[in-house]
Amino acid sequence: MMSGVGKALMLLGAIFLVLGAGFWALGKWSNADSGVGWLGRLPGDLLIKRDHVTFYFPLATSVILSVFGSLIFYLFFRR
Repeated sequence: MMSGVGKALMLLGAIFLVLGAGFWALGKWSNADSGVGWLGRLPGDLLIKRDHVTFYFPLATSVILSVFGSLIFYLFFRR
């Protein structure tokens, strides 16, 4: 049982390593300060600015990242 947990943690670490390297590389090539100019600025993301309050909820970005993550887990952990 513990060997399965170890393998899952190693796979998760490898996924984070690849994602981190990808975001770092995109940050080097992008003109935006955030690195990935389109991520977080999609049409479904909510941004409300009032006098002294700013509310930001990246709804569309969250949905896209969730679908992408679910697809990765489905491909690697299907039986």
